[in-house]
Amino acid sequence: MKRIVIIGSGNLAEALARAVAASSLEAVQIWARNPERGPAVARIAGCGWSDDPAGLDRTADLYLIAVSDRAVAEVASTLPIPASAAVAHTAGSVPLEAIPGHFARRAVFYPMQTFTKGRPVDFSVIPIFLETADPGFRAELESLARTLSRTVLWADSAQRARVHLAAVFACNFANHMYALGEETVRRAGLDFGVLKPLIAETAAKACDARSPRDVQTGPAVRNDTATQERHRALLDGDPTLQEIYTQISKNIWQTSRKR
Repeated sequence: MKRIVIIGSGNLAEALARAVAASSLEAVQIWARNPERGPAVARIAGCGWSDDPAGLDRTADLYLIAVSDRAVAEVASTLPIPASAAVAHTAGSVPLEAIPGHFARRAVFYPMQTFTKGRPVDFSVIPIFLETADPGFRAELESLARTLSRTVLWADSAQRARVHLAAVFACNFANHMYALGEETVRRAGLDFGVLKPLIAETAAKACDARSPRDVQTGPAVRNDTATQERHRALLDGDPTLQEIYTQISKNIWQTSRKR
């Protein structure tokens, strides 16, 4: 299985295009509705582009559906993908069954990483989570995944949903905390740059530790209520942020006591 059509032109589709172009696999087409992004991703992949369902390349071994979660089922059911082809979606929280059952070789191919337009990533270190109901397809799918990454794991839809939830906590929520930190230092007349060494060390320390809980610091884990009250006073004008601060601090203290 070498010839791939990537369906989509978003951040993940772009990352897949880069990874496939740098591997022994072949991107034969980017199919995407966006007339600006589609050709741009196709140039990265070194292949053609189409936004016409009738123009979908029908010679590929694998059709990778890299679109938004809510669009997976529609794309899989409406594009004229050959029923004999392998079809996989890349969504973490979408079940395998979003791909119609007439595709005997249907699968999930979920790379767990945050992707940003124009920002290359090392795909070889990204965990790829696989699922298929076809036992005869497993070895072929895993072989293709290992062409792109050193870390390939099998996970059913229920497991993958929890992995995706974990990723939201570890990535999306953590990044939102950085944004709140930026907002707070800017109110003090300072630049976000003053927080960057702290963010880098926090992430590095968590990655090096047996568990992030082992390296938790701050007033909440110490139950330093005086400092917490001063912080809450600074947030008097923003009850939403005050509640976020209170609830996270409470959760840190409660979970640290269980260890």
